[in-house]
Formats: sequence, C-alpha cells, structure tokens
Amino acid sequence: MASADSSRPTACLALADGSLFYGAGFGATGLTVAELCFNTAMTGYQEIMTDPSYAGQIVTFTFPHIGNTGTNPEDDETAEPVAAGMVVKWMPTEPSNWRAAQPLSDWLASRGRIAIGGIDTRRLTRAIRQQGAPHAALAHNPDGIFDVEELVATARAFAGLEGVDLAKNVTCTQSYRWNEMRWAWPDGYAPQTAPRHKVVAIDYGAKRNILRCLASAGCDVTVLPASATFDDVLAHSPDGVFLSNGPGDPAATGSYAVPMIRDILDKTELPVFGICLGHQMLALALGGQTVKMSHGHHGANHPVKDMDTGKVEITSMNHGFAVDGQSLPAGVVETHRSLFDGSNCGIRMDGRPVYSVQHHPEASPGPQDSYYLFERFAEAMAARG
Repeated sequence: MASADSSRPTACLALADGSLFYGAGFGATGLTVAELCFNTAMTGYQEIMTDPSYAGQIVTFTFPHIGNTGTNPEDDETAEPVAAGMVVKWMPTEPSNWRAAQPLSDWLASRGRIAIGGIDTRRLTRAIRQQGAPHAALAHNPDGIFDVEELVATARAFAGLEGVDLAKNVTCTQSYRWNEMRWAWPDGYAPQTAPRHKVVAIDYGAKRNILRCLASAGCDVTVLPASATFDDVLAHSPDGVFLSNGPGDPAATGSYAVPMIRDILDKTELPVFGICLGHQMLALALGGQTVKMSHGHHGANHPVKDMDTGKVEITSMNHGFAVDGQSLPAGVVETHRSLFDGSNCGIRMDGRPVYSVQHHPEASPGPQDSYYLFERFAEAMAARG
C-alpha cells in the first residue's frame, strides 16, 4: 500500500458559500456536516466538546493553544463528545499536565470526532461574524484526497438548526439519581450525604457540573428525560424543578416541553430554575418568544449585567438562540442583559420563585460570579418549608 503524501493537507473544511480551508487532520477520519460556530474560551476545550448544547455544531477555537493539557475522564460533561467537530489554529502538542490521561487527538479518535489544525482561525471567525453561523462540511482523509465540489454540496444540503429538536437526541433515556458534588481539593468529587431539598431536573442535555452544583447547594437530584410529563415530575414529590441546558431550536423542543412547564407554573407553587435552553423553555412557557441569533454567544468572557443590583458578572455562554426581551409579557421581569449586544440573559416571574438565566453559572469563568443562582434556588425551596 502506498503511503500518504505528507506534502498534502489531510483535512478540508468547506463552507456552504464555497470557501475552502485546508489543514492537517487529527482525531477520527471521515466526514461530518454541521453548523459552524466559534468559541473564545482560553480553557475548557474538553468540557466544550462534551457539552450537549453543542450538538449539531463544529466548534472553531479562537485561542491557539488547544490540547496542551490533554484530556481526562473527570472533565467530561457527558459520557461522549457531542460537538460534531473541532477547528484549531495550531496542532495539539504532547500534553503537559499532571491530570492528563490521554492526548486530545487520541481522545477524539477513540470517540469518532474529526478535527482540523493549521487553520487561520482569525479569518474563519471574521467570516462567521460577518455572514452568520455557516453550514460546513469537515473531512479528514490521511491520503489528502478530497472531492471539494461534493464537500461544498454537502455543506449546502445541511438543513440547519432552525426548527430542529436536538434535545431528544441528547437527553437521558430513563430517570436517574445524582449526588456527586463539585470538585474540591483534595478529595475530588465527593457525594452529597445530607441533602435538604428534593429537586427534579429535566434533562434537555444537562451538563454534569450543573448537577454537581445542585448537589453542592444541598439538593437530592432526580434527573428525568426531556419528554417527562407533569405527572412524571409530581410523582417524585419535588421541592423544586430545574430546567437544564441543551441544544437545538427552543421552539421545536417547546412543542412538548412547554405544556409540562405551564402545568408546573399553573398548578403548583414550586420554585423553578432554568439555565440556557431551560431559560428559553421557561420564557416560552411564560408567553415570550425566541429568535435565531446571527452567530450566537460562545465563550467564557461574556459580561452580563444583573439588572436588579447593577453588578456585572463574567459568564460562560453557549447558545445560538435567544429570548426576545421585547416579547416578555407583563409579570415577567428581565433580570440579566448581555453587555456585548444587549440581548436578554435572564428573567423571573414577578412575585414567584421562578427564574432562569441564559449563561452557565456552573462553568465558573468568573470564577464564582454566578454561583449565587444555585443558592437562591435552594433558599427558595427552604422558604417553602
């Protein structure tokens, strides 16, 4: 068998507008097609790739040093990577970190995820910002042979994320209990042994660290699938209901999720807390609307203003849809707003312990700017007795 031509690029990223980016492939071989976004975070690439909210997306990392700390089982946010692919400027180096268990390339290959390095990520990021999140096809072939016309056609044929319910693809298939708390030195992830509140968490694509934060706030957490009904929730006699993050078009997921949330709001006085897609689900249930963003918010340096206190929090973001703040009805208050573009980042019901945020308080980019949201949820449940 002839060896691959080392002078040829081994990966190609094709955009629906015909733009082509050649580079060096790593991770798995093959082809993937998805929406292309960029993430500005300097750390956390493993958490990003395993965040279920990235289903249907190829992630371009604007920070060049991706992979230099390797990977390890503790940093996975779900069992397997969910993001469709990875784009980086520089090829990953050998890991240099005491926690590293596997190089990034090997980790991606073992999990069937394609990556491309050697890309001008600044040029690519400008293209995404100017034209909106494009549809893209990413191919990795060690032989360096690509049918570029077919790749562009594949990118153009991608249906996109509007109108698509991706939560059903990443939610759990059956209920389970969660008691693991946040990581702490020197014991790592300790179990919650004295919970004070029973919480039902609806899994639209829940990150493990969100569940850990709930457990650390004193919650006994039972996770239910995204399709859970009002009766399914009440069967666990919860003190509060949590609505998780997740991918896809909130209006599509809302076709079955919103009626259940409305029943919770109309028939109980339970505290409700939502994050990311859960925030959008709550807004829809309260009568608001959601819109597709041009290129979304993806990063760990997003300033968000708490409209009640005036405090600015440095937050982690990952969303391509947003709540339309102008659509919120009377009785629903905007609590948080992005200082990048003024988009809505939080709401609450007037006079009720029902609230949600678009950003990810569990990701700790501040690092603890937004953890109070979990404590607020616990306090609301405690107040009910």
